[in-house]
Amino acid sequence: MSNPQIAIRDVPPRAVWALEQAGVHPLLARLFAARGIRSADELDDGLARLLPPDALLGAREAAVLLADTLQAGQRLVVVADYDCDGATACAVALRGLAMLGARPGTLQQIVPDRAVHGYGLTPTIVDLALDRPEADRPQLLITVDNGIASQAGVAHARSRGLRVLVTDHHLPACDASGGVVLPEADVIVNPNQPGCGFASKAIAGVGVMFYVLLATRAELRHRGAFDAASQPRLDALLDLVALGTVADVVRLDANNRRLVAQGLKRIRAGRMQAGVAALFAAAGRDPSRASAADFGFALGPRLNAAGRLADMSLGIACLLCDEPRRAAELAQALDAINRERREVESGMKDQAERLLERLMPRGEAPPALVLFDEDFHEGVVGIVAGRLKERLHRPTFVFARGGDGLLKGSGRSIPGFHLRDALDLVAKREPELLRKFGGHAMAAGCTLSADGIERFAAALQQVAAEWLDAAALQRRLATDGPLDAAAFEPALVRLLDAEVWGQAFEAPLFTDEVDVVQQRLVGEKHLKLSVRHAGTLRDAIWFGHTDALPNRVRLAYRLNIDEYQGRQRVQMVVEAAIAVGIA
Repeated sequence: MSNPQIAIRDVPPRAVWALEQAGVHPLLARLFAARGIRSADELDDGLARLLPPDALLGAREAAVLLADTLQAGQRLVVVADYDCDGATACAVALRGLAMLGARPGTLQQIVPDRAVHGYGLTPTIVDLALDRPEADRPQLLITVDNGIASQAGVAHARSRGLRVLVTDHHLPACDASGGVVLPEADVIVNPNQPGCGFASKAIAGVGVMFYVLLATRAELRHRGAFDAASQPRLDALLDLVALGTVADVVRLDANNRRLVAQGLKRIRAGRMQAGVAALFAAAGRDPSRASAADFGFALGPRLNAAGRLADMSLGIACLLCDEPRRAAELAQALDAINRERREVESGMKDQAERLLERLMPRGEAPPALVLFDEDFHEGVVGIVAGRLKERLHRPTFVFARGGDGLLKGSGRSIPGFHLRDALDLVAKREPELLRKFGGHAMAAGCTLSADGIERFAAALQQVAAEWLDAAALQRRLATDGPLDAAAFEPALVRLLDAEVWGQAFEAPLFTDEVDVVQQRLVGEKHLKLSVRHAGTLRDAIWFGHTDALPNRVRLAYRLNIDEYQGRQRVQMVVEAAIAVGIA
């Protein structure tokens, strides 16, 4: 594959000036301005700046339904998803409803098994919820991070006498003519349903549930259950909201950044669930220096591993645990599963590389990649798809055979290729090929019959060929330009790390021309470098890269702090390198 194109973001000088005049550090002012921030007011992450719950269609009706159920002492069952967003949303729901007055013994949960039950609220899951003594059967079923496409499951639940509240953030299903089809639930809360004017369409499932709790608290306050002074402090749940939001890789718009910032502040101050603290310890991370990257690369993967290889009930139990010693045991179990997940992933990546050699005999990738192997693990296909997408810059689907014999695929996409819409078009062009599908622009999943992989590959590649031109298929790294020598100080790196970065509000990435003075492999798979930058020798490392670099290169790099024997040094973490000719 060709080298990525290294571009520099536009920086509006007037916005930089306005931010600096408001007291923002000059480097941060430049970074924020390049990401669309125009005034310091937009950086206010206070709770008062959150979008109001009433703006979320269905939140008020959900609040009435939940308040009625709580005050009647009726039983509720939460049906979660098996990823980090679903796990945190389930924990937020159960903790929040308990804080709002749910009577002991009235809160239940069901977590689908990825391999057994598939995704979403299915009739089988409904039957599991009701398969208990009559005195323990729930009266209300709440979905978190799923349900918007579960027409059959919702219909089955209501036919069995259950009221259903759907809380979700995924896109609804469409019929053959492209019209939106919603499940016939009692209440639906989803910013992506028709008619919802909520400004943060990118809110995660855990955020939706948090907003439902805010609306329910307001309804109970209106009914006199408590006043403003004595009402439950739902902000105590924001560590979970922040974790699920970042781990689900949703767009970090202003509202999502505020939710994450508030969660990080509480964690850094030592105010977090015992399970969150235990996950930080298991990952070897310091919660007093918590960053959004910790959620995405340390805590999130440990929770997700349970849903991929085992049962997400273990992850939810960790998040619900209030006893530190037991939470530590659960976090260590999750850490062990995550190590197993890495081994499975490594083997799948090796096999995927062999498949790619046959698929790309001349080294040229088709406009979309579709891979399947009988030995692939269903729980890890999404991770492998993401790794291949990053390396080859192509929309990528990876499939594994499920326990029912069907092929279960997970896809990851690139800018300019809306994956869920692409699946919708494939379904229209190839009727009955997709048993089911759903997702977002950048990530989606689908199920095929056992003999459908070649038809699917051809259909997806045809859509990609129509939608993606050569420019879209060229990987482009947006950077923040060169960095002054004075910026290479641990204090400044910590200042950058303290901010909320993530999807669509990317962490700083700089670019400079440097001379490569020394290079060697460490751990057999990482390139350790000594480079001359602005006249000073600096340490650099390129993780997962083993090819030697020429003497002079343009680097795209991030900054981090390398601590060794009590010493702190700033090093470059290389993302890309392009040879530079010497005149």
